[in-house]
Amino acid sequence: MSSRPPGDRPDPSGAEEAVATGGEITPTVASDLRDIEWNESPGMAQNLTGAAAIQAFVKHLPNQPGVYRMMNAAGDVLYVGKARSLKKRVTNYAQGRGHSNRITRMIRETANMEFVTTRTETEALLLEANLIKRLKPRFNVLMRDDKSFPYILVTGDHEAPAIFKHRGARSRKGDYFGPFASAGAVGRTINALQRAFLLRTCTDSVYESRTRPCLLYQIKRCSGPCTGEISSTDYATLVDEAKAFLSGRSQAVKSHLAEAMQTASGDLDFERAAIYRDRLSALSHVQSHQGINVQSVEEADIFAIHADGGLACIQVFFFRTGQNWGNRAYFPRADTALEPGEILGAFIGQFYDDKPTPKQILISDDFEDRALMAEALATRAGHKVTIAQPQRGEKRELVDHVRSNAREAHGRHLAETASQARLLKGLAETFGLSTVPRRIEVYDNSHIMGTNAVGGMIVAGPEGFVKNQYRKFNIRSTDITPGDDFGMMREVMQRRFARLLKEHSDTMPAPVAAARNEADAAEQALEPAPEDDAGGDGAFPAWPDLILIDGGQGQMSAVRGMLEELGIRDRVTAIGVAKGTDREAGRERFFMEGRPAFTLPPRDPVLYFIQRLRDEAHRFAIGGHRARRKKDLVKNPLDEIGGIGPSRKRALLMHFGTAKAVSRAGIEDLRAVEGISEAMAELIYNHFHEAS
Repeated sequence: MSSRPPGDRPDPSGAEEAVATGGEITPTVASDLRDIEWNESPGMAQNLTGAAAIQAFVKHLPNQPGVYRMMNAAGDVLYVGKARSLKKRVTNYAQGRGHSNRITRMIRETANMEFVTTRTETEALLLEANLIKRLKPRFNVLMRDDKSFPYILVTGDHEAPAIFKHRGARSRKGDYFGPFASAGAVGRTINALQRAFLLRTCTDSVYESRTRPCLLYQIKRCSGPCTGEISSTDYATLVDEAKAFLSGRSQAVKSHLAEAMQTASGDLDFERAAIYRDRLSALSHVQSHQGINVQSVEEADIFAIHADGGLACIQVFFFRTGQNWGNRAYFPRADTALEPGEILGAFIGQFYDDKPTPKQILISDDFEDRALMAEALATRAGHKVTIAQPQRGEKRELVDHVRSNAREAHGRHLAETASQARLLKGLAETFGLSTVPRRIEVYDNSHIMGTNAVGGMIVAGPEGFVKNQYRKFNIRSTDITPGDDFGMMREVMQRRFARLLKEHSDTMPAPVAAARNEADAAEQALEPAPEDDAGGDGAFPAWPDLILIDGGQGQMSAVRGMLEELGIRDRVTAIGVAKGTDREAGRERFFMEGRPAFTLPPRDPVLYFIQRLRDEAHRFAIGGHRARRKKDLVKNPLDEIGGIGPSRKRALLMHFGTAKAVSRAGIEDLRAVEGISEAMAELIYNHFHEAS
């Protein structure tokens, strides 16, 4: 198999950093690929586009399963797809007829293709979902709002396991249970499990330092393993019971507790019987507090879709151990011509790319590759997975309920989007913008007397705040006088827009027209910016249509000067928002080029909207400043020495006790530490004795 042809740019997703085996992807690595060797003939399809370019690949393709990428002339990935037979699928594209408008547009823009063969269609499906999430091609259904889910962790690296809420990489040894739809659902469940199983929730350091039981022991939320209030054997039994309950064996655990309560009562040990009674009550609370619970669903995820008005909403409910662990609504980006089942099938493939798969998945709408998807998910999960569209009974009622929730979330989202659209249009009219902004960037700085200075950028669009686009800028320049807000703003602008010019110069907006006066704005209807300006198909633009600066004329002069230096002053509309008299909200003054400073009516919705944007930028910048300040407070002097990594730092602190003691140590004492060579000992000594 040949590698990528000369001149082709590397994969921007970072999905090509590890190993592929002759172009055939094994099921064990298909879900976590970093490097794929794509098959393409160098020089093929040069200077061709559309169906003609695709046709040039057909005769070289095998009748094997695999994955293909379609790219435009610039090398941007337009579409990722899988096929049972690469040759047949690409031949279908090459014919150039009988396609939907979406596929026709995709074919028309295609200038190049790349392929990878797999042993089975199942492996191709797994690889396809992985690549779609990484590359985010324009013409695929894209899962959005892919925030990580919280889990319950029962640790496995301590003699007395603890129970915690966990989010992120599973780097700590232990058992993970979930997912839960929200951190609140995890908190409520852990709270009830504390009363049911009396497991500790303290950190290991707190556990080691206890000399007497804490308050949780006194209120019967912990069994007190830290001070020996319970034996290791009995505590291990509680841990096993908790794991069994969270693993789905809830009825067995409750039956065991009920029997133990009856036995204690029969022995006239009413105090012990009361303990079992309280634990049973806590378990019942866990199962009754989850909202909807059904007898026929022990472990399942339920997906339902509602699509209308150009928007699709997919509602997901999570059931584990017969309990409803919450739900979440998603709004994937998908072509309006796609059927709900097609959107749902593509979404499920991406959804489980990085999440554990339950044994059962219930869906509201069927899709073509349902059996293949079940096989692929089972391959990845290591256990049987069924995907079913129930037609009757309790499961059908449950799916209908999830669909109803999807319909309601869909309506709420449309209403919120419409409200946001009205505000954006009002903003454009108020400030005389030529188009309704699709991307607004708001900047603010935060520091204390110039120390730990951080610039914050928040982003808003037609659907509200776009938090995955937020950025922090640690002010690094040594030429800036501490507390110089103007200098800080210049640095933030320079770094932000220099990077934009480097990475997205091809999508730079056209020069903005001079601001219209209010009368002209009222006469001329505003239209949203064309989607193609952002890369097509409604992709969120990289360049801002409007930037808001938290500051007055001074900050605006600094911003305009930097935009002038970069040669983009006429490409970006900038507005300064200065706090009013006595810094009172509602009296803000606005500064923009071509107009004298002005204010808005106190009850103007646009004014409230701008205040909300500014407050969010202020919150974000302060959060960045506090995090940086906290990091500096706990900074260790050893971190400043080149060559001192975590291992050597740990060895030095274990040997000397504190960093101050290390600074006083002689070279011979330093050499006595494991891992510290003579050269390193001299380096450490010289770092602390430069003045001598």
